[in-house]
Amino acid sequence: METRKVHGDVCGVGIKQRATRATASVLEFMKWPMRLRLLRRREVLCPTWTGSLCVVTVLIALIVTCLTYAESFLSVTHRLQPDILVVEGWIGRKGLDAAVDEFERGGYRYIVASGGLTSGLWGEDEPTSYAEMAGGEMIRLGVPKERVIVATAENTESHRTFESAVAVWRALQSAGISPKRLNVFTVGPHARRSGLVFSKVNSQGPKVGVLGWIPAEYKTEPWWRSSDRSRELMEETAGYLYEVLLNSGRRSNSPVAGGSSDFVQRPN
Repeated sequence: METRKVHGDVCGVGIKQRATRATASVLEFMKWPMRLRLLRRREVLCPTWTGSLCVVTVLIALIVTCLTYAESFLSVTHRLQPDILVVEGWIGRKGLDAAVDEFERGGYRYIVASGGLTSGLWGEDEPTSYAEMAGGEMIRLGVPKERVIVATAENTESHRTFESAVAVWRALQSAGISPKRLNVFTVGPHARRSGLVFSKVNSQGPKVGVLGWIPAEYKTEPWWRSSDRSRELMEETAGYLYEVLLNSGRRSNSPVAGGSSDFVQRPN
């Protein structure tokens, strides 16, 4: 009897030990995901009423500043002493009228019409060159033909402003013209980006100024009351920041780096 009792106790102890080890294994297995530390308890700071008021005040100040100065900031005008006037041909006939006035009053030697293929803004039946159309319009407005240079950028699927700047650089090189200064004439909010891009292309050449032409209708009401101007402002803001921060995705700003098939011609 005693032998059986001792044997039973030993068996019971063994079973308990195995159960204890199994339980410990299960608990260890259950603790394993916790070691990944996917979540962690942290304190979160929330603003007080004073802090919330400061945040709201700053946001309101930023919105008011944007509404007041955003368009004027992008529509920069920095005029250099006259030498060459470059006109972005896509600005339309009213813009070209203003550009010709600037050319006649400024005493420029040459006026260069730049741009790639049109997209219907001139009301034409088939796509043509903004540069060619602008050059012809300038002559019609009284600019002597021998003082008009047409610089067409054929590769305008992307980086249109850059390709236009490269086309102008090559046109002046082909014509044997080495200006000390040139002014870029373009429409309002596009001015700051155009000036920056042309400056990069001509970093080893002439100094670059920019003239941001403001259409008359822009002066009658603020930009946020016009859906077209609001969209234009957002696009130009994004484009300018993209150019400043990431060079618009370009690897090089050199006009001799290749990748553009531009040509220069005199208007017919």
